Amino acid sequence: MKTKELDTLFLEQLKDIYYAERRILRALPKMARAAQSPELKQAFQTHKDETEVHKERLDQVFEMIGKRPSGKTCPAIDGIIEEGEEIMDTFKGTPALDAGLVAAAQAVEHYEMARYGTLAAWAEVMGMPDAAQVLRQTLEEEKKTDELLNQLAEGGVNQNAVMAAE
Repeated sequence: MKTKELDTLFLEQLKDIYYAERRILRALPKMARAAQSPELKQAFQTHKDETEVHKERLDQVFEMIGKRPSGKTCPAIDGIIEEGEEIMDTFKGTPALDAGLVAAAQAVEHYEMARYGTLAAWAEVMGMPDAAQVLRQTLEEEKKTDELLNQLAEGGVNQNAVMAAE
């Protein structure tokens, strides 16, 4: 059963992730340029393309609920992205940079997974199965990106940072 409170909360969180996706779109090219590993550069470039699709899906969800797409400032994603920028500045040109970039990117992914999972669950209970399906599709892609980042970290990025420091 729909409640006014959950409808309002859903819209607020939708605006939050919309803002986050737009902010992430601006951050990913910087992260790709900073990355030293060709595989990590490619992962960031690929995820930028995926993020553009995620934003388009959010546009669809806004349309489904009869609202104009808009974002609201999200201090959480701003802070996560600022941490990533600090890593890029502090560790530029060092062996630890890519490991730090992976960590920063995973913080972003985990934030997105939390938001998309919650929004999909709320859409379902509010009787919006189409919106829930769209949100779950993005959630699954965010999980795959997180897994790819894990593979890159475990497949050499972390070890390269340690070996170069010895």
